[in-house]
Amino acid sequence: MYLVSIYFDNNTDKKIRQYMNRVAEVSGNQYMIEGQVPPHITISAFETKQESKVIEQLDKMAQELKRGTLQWASVGVFLPYVIFLAPVLNEYLHDLSVKVYDSIVDVEGITISRFYQPLQWMPHTTVAKKLTDEEMSVAFKVLQKSFRMFSGEVTRIGVAKTNPYQEIINWDFDL
Repeated sequence: MYLVSIYFDNNTDKKIRQYMNRVAEVSGNQYMIEGQVPPHITISAFETKQESKVIEQLDKMAQELKRGTLQWASVGVFLPYVIFLAPVLNEYLHDLSVKVYDSIVDVEGITISRFYQPLQWMPHTTVAKKLTDEEMSVAFKVLQKSFRMFSGEVTRIGVAKTNPYQEIINWDFDL
C-alpha cells in the first residue's frame, strides 16, 4: 500500500509528536514511535505496480501546490484501535484531496482506496494505532485532559509505503 501524505512546519510537527509521545508513555503502546511514523495527514491510499508513473504524475501536480494552514479542533477514534487529532476540513485540504486524486486516478492499474477519495475521506492525524481496549481508554483520557485546538502549516507532500513505514519521495511547498 502506498500513501500520499502532507507534513507540517516544525512547531506543528513538534506539538503533534508531544501528543504522540504522551499517549505512548501512558498507554504503553509504542507502535507509532517504534515505527518512526511522522505526524501527517494521509490524502490518498492506493495500490499500484506503476510506482514510477504515479510519482511522475504527482511530481507534475506538486509543482503547483502551495503551503496552507490547518486547524486541529478535536480528538477522534476509529474503533476499535486508532486515536487521532482531527483537523477542520477546509477548502485548502479539500482542494489537495481533489488535486491528488485527479493526478493519479488515470494511471493504468491503480486502485485508490474508497476511504481516500474526495468527499469520502476523513482527514486525521493518527496519534496511536493498534490500541487494545485498555490502551484506547487511557489514550483518550490523556488527550481529553491535554488537547487544545491549534493551527499549523502544511509545508510538504510525499509518497510513502506502509508496513513498515518507508518514505519514497517528498516535495517541499513554496512559501
